[in-house]
Amino acid sequence: MKKAHLLYVEDDESLGFVTKDNLEMAGYAVTHATDGQAAIDLIGEERFDLCLLDVMLPKVDGFDVAREIRKHDTDVPIIFLSAKSLKEDKIEGLTIGGDDYITKPFSIEELLLKIDVFLRRNRITGPVEDPSQYYFGEFQLDHANLQLIYGENKRQLTRREADLMQMFAESPNRVLERSHILKELWGEDDYFLGRSLDVFISRLRKYLRSDEQLQIENIHGVGFRFNVPSAG
Repeated sequence: MKKAHLLYVEDDESLGFVTKDNLEMAGYAVTHATDGQAAIDLIGEERFDLCLLDVMLPKVDGFDVAREIRKHDTDVPIIFLSAKSLKEDKIEGLTIGGDDYITKPFSIEELLLKIDVFLRRNRITGPVEDPSQYYFGEFQLDHANLQLIYGENKRQLTRREADLMQMFAESPNRVLERSHILKELWGEDDYFLGRSLDVFISRLRKYLRSDEQLQIENIHGVGFRFNVPSAG
């Protein structure tokens, strides 16, 4: 069985050595980069199954590395490993396409558990295995290929944007509770994930502006409702 290939970006020599060693002992193939530019160079050369990124890196920081990864691959899981513990940093990491944000110091057991969860989830929900197509107003969501289509225009979505749009498309004109959305997309409901969800909602509203009949309505204190015109 082929080993999952991880990109691990960490400039602290001691932490990098210990973490890489533990990851390899757990059965993963690990490519270790010590600065952001080296990581970006690797992204263009190899395919990875999951990326572990420190935030404070030489040359290019981890957030910009993540943005570059998302240009090449909207689906690969990204986990940030950072000493920056402010809620604003976590929100930024998640909204630019990160899947999780673990603050240092962390336990290797926690990290291995997170990696296993995301690798299994990605294999289950990979784009090739989900052929679902959704139509609402003048738009089409091609969830399999992470695309939102309006006429001849195709917008590439991130995995989380596509999953959120799918939730709305499957429940038109019905209220979806915030807690339900957060648990479905992130696995838990807490403050900074809720702030991140609001950013994703704003993005989807912007994407849907071309069709004035479509509206993601904020139901105060409850959640959101995706208002679409009736078929009749």
